[in-house]
Amino acid sequence: MVATALPPGVFRPVILVALVLVAGYTVARPDVGRATDLRWTGRRHLAAALALGVAIGFYDGLLGPGTGTFLVIGLVALLGYAFLEASASAKIVNTATNLGALVVFALEGAPLWKLGFVVGVANVAGAYLGARMAVARGSAFVRVVFVVVVGALIVRLGWDAFA
Repeated sequence: MVATALPPGVFRPVILVALVLVAGYTVARPDVGRATDLRWTGRRHLAAALALGVAIGFYDGLLGPGTGTFLVIGLVALLGYAFLEASASAKIVNTATNLGALVVFALEGAPLWKLGFVVGVANVAGAYLGARMAVARGSAFVRVVFVVVVGALIVRLGWDAFA
């Protein structure tokens, strides 16, 4: 709802800086996300997960780019999950936030349904292949792919912001 009231490019520089910080953190801490080492248990874990979920859901509904990236790094850095588990969990959460945002945007008449369907089918196929590869190769591989994807997002958003 907030996104419908803001100009589209207002947050690009903020997203770009956040992605650079995420990339820097991930590269500077090579052991983070190699294995699950939960920071908290019980209610504290649930409270931190809830706070992360609210923040990511708001961000995804407001802006969108990099949502999965921010979710994965939140699950790894904040909660202490391995990259493989964080990536798998992020898929579920990202689907839920996308559905929530889609409902709001649909009520505003904003989606391009035909394009969205074609891209969605391709996304499902890519997700299937990527998930099989991630499970086969483990957290170290997922971490490398994560850094590459964050780098690509930085280049893309940087190009859009400064070109």
